[in-house]
Parts: sequence; C-alpha cells; structure tokens
Amino acid sequence: MPALAGSVAPAVASSLPSAHAGPDLKDIAIFTRTFEIIKQAYVEPVSDHALMQSALRGMLSGLDPHSEFLDARALRQFDEDTSGEYAGLGIEVAEVKGTLRIIAPIDGTPAQKAGIRAGDIILGIDGKAIDPDALDAALDALRGKPGSVITLTILHAGASQPINLRLVREFIQVPSVRSRLLVPGFAYLRISQFQADTASELQRQLDALQRKDGPLKGAVLDLRSNPGGLVTAAVAVADDFLDSGVIVSTRGRLPQSDTIFRATPGDLLHGAPLVVLIDGGTASAAEIVAGALKDNHRAVLMGRRSFGKGSVQSVLPLPDGAAIKLTTARYYTPDGDSIQARGISPDIELADNLRVSVSKAPELSSREADLLGHLGGSGNVAASSGGTGTLAAEDWWLDQALHVLQALVATRARPAAAASAP
Repeated sequence: MPALAGSVAPAVASSLPSAHAGPDLKDIAIFTRTFEIIKQAYVEPVSDHALMQSALRGMLSGLDPHSEFLDARALRQFDEDTSGEYAGLGIEVAEVKGTLRIIAPIDGTPAQKAGIRAGDIILGIDGKAIDPDALDAALDALRGKPGSVITLTILHAGASQPINLRLVREFIQVPSVRSRLLVPGFAYLRISQFQADTASELQRQLDALQRKDGPLKGAVLDLRSNPGGLVTAAVAVADDFLDSGVIVSTRGRLPQSDTIFRATPGDLLHGAPLVVLIDGGTASAAEIVAGALKDNHRAVLMGRRSFGKGSVQSVLPLPDGAAIKLTTARYYTPDGDSIQARGISPDIELADNLRVSVSKAPELSSREADLLGHLGGSGNVAASSGGTGTLAAEDWWLDQALHVLQALVATRARPAAAASAP
C-alpha cells in the first residue's frame, strides 16, 4: 500500500526560519503532566520513546489527512513507493474522518484484481475492526511479505453491507505507463501513477508506437483512478503535450513554496487532438496534468469530477533517519483555480457504471449495399470502418473518448479539404 497520498514536492531546504515564539508555558505544563500521568497510570508500561513518537504522529495528523511523521522505517517505505517498487496490496489510502478510504487501486495489483474501487472504505483487517485512533497501525498491517494472506472488510461506495475480500500480498513493481493502439492512428495512453521515470517512459512508448505505425492522429490519455505521485513527474508529463503556457503554480508560506512551472517547446503529439479521461479517483499530481491540459485548451476532459486533492507535501528531514511529510503549499491550475476539495470538472460528463452488451444476433439489411442485386456505384466503395462494439462492452468510457477523438480529427480535416478543392 503506497504511503504516498498525493503530490509530493522535493524536500524544502533545511534552513527553515525559526518560529517567532515558543509554545505557551501553560500548554507545555499540560503536555508534561499528561506525559507523567500516562507513564504512571496507563494499563501497560509504555516507554518514553514510544510516547514521544505517538505525540509527534498526533501533532502531524491533526493538521490535515496528508501530513505525517515518518520514522526511519516509514521513510524507507515512502522511498519505495515513489520508485514504484514495494511489497503489499497496491492501494492508495487516505485517512478521512477516522476511516481508511481508498483513493484508488493501482492497475494490475492484488487490490485491483480483487475488485477494490476508488471510494471504498476499509472497515477491518483480518477480522478485527479498525481503530480510528490507530490508523497508522492499520496502514502498517496492509504491508507484509509477498505471498502472505490478508482479509479486508470492505464497504463499497454506495453499498449498505460490507464484504470480506481475501488478498495475497505481492511484490509490487508497478509500471506507471501502458500504451497501445485502439484503432490505426489512435493511441491509448494509460498512466496509473506518477513516478520518477513516468515522463521518460511515456516518451519512450510514444516514440515506439509512432516508429512502428507512423504519426498518430490523436490519443486518449487515461488518468482514471490515478492517485497522484511526484509533482515533478506530473509537470514533465504535462510538458510532453504542451509547447508553451503555465502548467501549475504553488503557493505557501515559505518563499521556496511559491513556484510557477511553465511548458517548454516540444509536443510529443505535434498538436494532434488529445482526450483525457478522469474520475473520482483522479487525484493530486494527476489533477495537475488534467488541469494544465484543460486550461491551456490542449485537451478535452471526459468523465467525472476529480478527487480534489490540491495540496503539496514536502519531505523535511529530521535526525536519526526520520522525516516529516508536511503540507507546505496549495497548487493552482493555469487559470489560477485551486482545486483543493473541489476537483476538476470534465468538459464532457459521462454516466457512472454504465454497462454495454454486444448482441451477436443476425442483423436485417439496413443499407442499399446490403440488398441482393443492388446496383454498383460509379466510384470505389470503401469498406466500412465501424467497430463491432467490443470496446464499448469492455470500457464504455474509453469507447466514448475514442468517438470524440475521431470527431475532433474529422473536424480538423474538413477545412483543409475544402481549401484544397478547385
């Protein structure tokens, strides 16, 4: 389970300004007295170190769902997550009002294969209900050795009764980019999360597609259930499709938190139309890309409103190999909009959970060319390029995105054809 809850900026410089004043002496006295009472009266002995670690975790978790204290072990797990390699289930989880809520399962992982979906809530682990006051321990329990079994009690979004899912932990080595041709000339680009190598891998796969099949007429970029990742990777991916313009800006209290990222010349699709799919699991770094492409009028967004995680976390080192993951800024789309708790709205909204079945029954003749003994035309008759509906049955959203993409290409081609006519 990735500890990464969204966009993470490079660590802020260690030379942070000191606080203008220390804590109130009354607050210190209350903290000290509470510490002493726990040491003396808690039902079981607890070490000073454990108490201080708990105090640090509580101080960070009380700020927002994404700030947290990382001991040396948690920091190692964090580094594994940003590299895309770890042992676990493959789910992105956020602490929301005392619950563990699924932001998104990662493609090809045990969680995704088991049917876990964005918006689900984890109610229990191995038959034990999750303690709202011990969510860190629950997060740790999701990890484990590859091959070990875990049972999650899951409440699907909109369901009235929870279900139990048995999963086997795996060594997760998540490829962040997948690609293929949907039909000749039209590519499908899937980014499941933003890792250090995502932009370079996207470039490599696009180059390979175009070397093999020629220049692309258009592409669908699928960011559904993408929980986010590295801000730098998101900026690089947006830059891959933009020649100019602002990609994203961040604003915080520290001077180094105020940044503006701009696109540089070089569009990998050379201006070919682009459709981006988003949904409620599209979060953080994925929202940076969607917002940049929408506000720069580079792509048409389709789907549902995104998650709305518009804050940036910085990793600040502490002694003894620990660190703080602290929310230090909000990010803003090129139009200056903050999407925190609001999300990004698609240009074209699609219905949820639509299923399409493909009929294999014989069809009645519906065109002149289908009639027995029909007269031939005066020119060559092109074969129909209509599909069988297989894509619609597999993924209706993707099928709709392809139709819109083909319409955009056709609309571009008509003025050019009219201009060249005698």
